[in-house]
This record gives sequence, structure tokens and C-alpha cells, in this order.
Amino acid sequence: MSLHANPRNLLTVFLLWLLSLNIYAALESDSITLYTPYTKIAVPPGQSIDYSIDLINRSRGVINVDISIKGLPGGWNYSLKAGGYNIRELSVLPNERKTINLRVDVPLKVNKGSYRFQITAGPLSVLPLSVLVSEKGDFKTEFTADQANMQGNNKATFTFQAVLKNRTADQQLYALMTNPPRGWNIIFKYINKQVTSVEINANSNANITIEVDPPDMIEAGTYKIPVRAATNGSSADLGLEVVITGSYGIELTTPNGLLSTSITAGDRKRIELVVKNTGSAELKNIQFTANAPRDWEVTFDPKKIEKVEAGMTAQLFASIKASKKAIAGDYATTMEAKTPEVSSKASFRISVKTSMLWGWVGVLIIFIALGSVYYLFRKFGRR
Repeated sequence: MSLHANPRNLLTVFLLWLLSLNIYAALESDSITLYTPYTKIAVPPGQSIDYSIDLINRSRGVINVDISIKGLPGGWNYSLKAGGYNIRELSVLPNERKTINLRVDVPLKVNKGSYRFQITAGPLSVLPLSVLVSEKGDFKTEFTADQANMQGNNKATFTFQAVLKNRTADQQLYALMTNPPRGWNIIFKYINKQVTSVEINANSNANITIEVDPPDMIEAGTYKIPVRAATNGSSADLGLEVVITGSYGIELTTPNGLLSTSITAGDRKRIELVVKNTGSAELKNIQFTANAPRDWEVTFDPKKIEKVEAGMTAQLFASIKASKKAIAGDYATTMEAKTPEVSSKASFRISVKTSMLWGWVGVLIIFIALGSVYYLFRKFGRR
């Protein structure tokens, strides 16, 4: 019986043909694969994601497929590249793979949540991707410092390292401003140069150095240093804090301020001294030294003072022994009081007098000499 004469045979042939098409389509679908290990990524607003995606051809023939992105949320941007070129279609040899570079730009202004889209290679392969936005984004400026609190004395310069973040979609010129307490000096530096403003690209950062110099005569305490970065449409404030432990000052003198005395060669002289704390911080471990002429001795009682409160004084004595060989005249002796933070020197003018004993000895010698002359004159003068 003829094949064309039997309608059942025609139906059987048609069904077999459809089945072969489906089997071929299934085989072709399994032979083309899009692959990336990073199918779900969490990022903050304004972040760009770079995917490296492999298009794998497991078939026995060359494939030429359209590459497209579907389901990307509104306001999101992307680019598709392969071999350094923007692509929309790709051809792959049998049993080979090509790498597709997909860049997705998450907008700055976006709600927190999970966003899904797909990259497709024709109708045969679909790769679902998911982006988890970790927080709600907005157009804003951020001014932060890892260490916003520092402590030191009034002689220190406090250096803060801050980061100014432009979280807007446009390039911004930020004016850097501050309103510190009276007498404070604030300097902004960008790339090691002193500045009053800085320009930052969209969704970029700038590292700002802030140098804070307190007044010399300042009391111990905690001081707030407000800092601001501002444009016409956006601004951010940064609160810095400086804790002044106190100013250090010391003066070594005498109770009446007189820095001169006299001494007899070979004798010892005791001088009363006063240590004044002229700063606002407590002085601790005050040591004393002296620079005296050769063969002189200087000792202190006490040898050191443990502490002197701010604005207070402490008493001590210096014992000076002049050399026996010292001749009459003026000598300089420098005494110093010092702590790890500060020091003070006092230069004394010391007048040396010779011993009265030698004066009387001289007088006695003169009388003996005169007596001897007189005796000789009386004895031999009559002859």
C-alpha cells in the first residue's frame, strides 16, 4: 500500500519529524552554556559590579548567538564586552568558550532589597543573576574620620585623617570650613598641599588631612572642633575632639629673684632655690643638675622633687663649694631643673674672695720684714 495513500502513515511521519526537531532543540540547548560562579552579589548603592561570564559551546558546530540583558531594573546601566569590544552578538567555535565581561552600575538612589535580571545567549541559554542592595541609597555627602578624638598637651599638633565621600551623581567642589574656639589654628591638606576646597568626582572619595594647633596658653580640658565640607546642594559635618592634658611650664629661681652671691675660696655656700610650676599641668619627677667651674662642687637638697601642682612652688637648696685654688673674681654657675616635658636654667654670678687668713699672714710677713730691718739698722747702724 502506498505511503501517500494512508492518512495514518502521514500522521506518523509528521509526529516523528516534530519529535526529531524537539530532540535536536534539546541537544542544542544543552550544548550552549552561560556560566559565572557569582550569581548573587551584595553591594552598597552606587557600586559597580564586574561579572566574568563564560559562553561555552559544547556542540559540534559553530554557534552564533545574540547576547542580551533582560529584566534589569530601571535606572541601572550596563555594558557588555568581549575582547575589548562592546558586543551584542558572539560566535564560538565547537568545544570552545568565550569570556564575556558584564559591568552593571547600581545607581546611587536605590531602595534596599534584592534585584534580579538575566543574561541570555539567544533563546537557548539563560543565566539568572541577582544583586542584593545592602542599604537604601541617596544623594549625599559623607565626612568621616577613623580617629576623631585625640589627647595631648598644648605644645602638640593634632593630625586627623579624614575621608570625604561624594555620594552624588555629579562632580562636586567642596569648600572646607571650620569654626574652632578662639586662638586655635586649623589647616586642611589634600595630597600634601594646604587647601580650602577640594574637587571630587561622582561616587568617589578624597583623603583629607586636618591639622589642629591649640593656643600656647590654654587650660586643660576637652575642646570641640567642628569641621564642614559643603557645596551648593550637599554638605557634611565632622566633629573632632581634642583633650588638652595641660600646658607645661617651669621656672628655677630664688625667693627674691636674686641670682648672685659671694663665696670665699675653698668655702661652701648654701643657696635657697625655688621651683615654680608656671603651666596648667602637674610637673613630675623634677631633676636638678649644675654646670660649675672646674674643681667646684654643687649638690642639691633634695636631689629631686617628685611633683609640683600647677601654679604651686617647691623649695630646695643648692650647696656650692668653691675650689681652694680659686682666685678672686666673678664666676658663673648654671643650675637646671628639668622634667621629661620642660626645663629651666638659672645662671648665678658668684664672686670669689680670698681667705682673710692669708691676708693676716701677709700683714704678719710685712711686720716681720719691717722688724728685721729695724733690728739690723739698730745693730749695725752705730758702727
